[in-house]
Amino acid sequence: MAPPLSDMTLLDLWLSRSIPMCLLLQSLVLMALCFPSASMCPKGCICQRDSHLHGFNVTCSQSRLKEIPPSLPVDTVLLRLDHNQIGSLNLSYNAVETLGEGAFTGIEATLQVLDLSHNRITSVHKDAFARLKARIIVNDNPWHCDCALQQAIGGMAHNHEAAARVLCRSSELHDQEGQPFLAVDIDLCNLAKRTTDYAMLVTMFGWFAMVISYVVYYVRQNQEDARRHLEYLKSLPSKPKKADETDDISTVV
Repeated sequence: MAPPLSDMTLLDLWLSRSIPMCLLLQSLVLMALCFPSASMCPKGCICQRDSHLHGFNVTCSQSRLKEIPPSLPVDTVLLRLDHNQIGSLNLSYNAVETLGEGAFTGIEATLQVLDLSHNRITSVHKDAFARLKARIIVNDNPWHCDCALQQAIGGMAHNHEAAARVLCRSSELHDQEGQPFLAVDIDLCNLAKRTTDYAMLVTMFGWFAMVISYVVYYVRQNQEDARRHLEYLKSLPSKPKKADETDDISTVV
């Protein structure tokens, strides 16, 4: 007796000639693209393909991990490791570009070493390192020195060595480019505020100047129209006096 259709695999269906070979191959390719194999997804993790980021979102939350799981999909674009027991996190020589506010949520208490050196990090959220007690290594990244980075560095008081290794690839202050970030003795957050205030002042002055220019133009235009109208009136021929009006005048005299 043949098994129910719902219990039959694709191979069973092909062997029973219920589906053609070409359809079988298409189905296998589609499954390979959409679902990672068991060997690709680490034990205790969930791997889902993200069509927008063109890679896999790997969630390993609450898996009692003590290290980064091996055999991650090669095209992993998002890795969640919150609420584990990871003591060391080595992400050096990768392509990390930015760190969000909750990048290390759930592993702050257990993490002892965080190596982010030799990546592509340009910016971080101001609270990215706020609750970390781990030793942080962040050298050899193309940092953009701005207000957010200054606040993040301020939260790394126990990581003075790491902060000293942050070099500004670019900066809000052009003369600080290529210099150690700790050499910046200006409050970049207030600098950004002052820059914004200055831009608003310039904008307001521009609008005010435009309004004044329009008023001056309007007044001059009206004066010119009034002058032309007056000249037009002067150019009109005067009315000749009627004969009876002349006689009346003579009689009165």
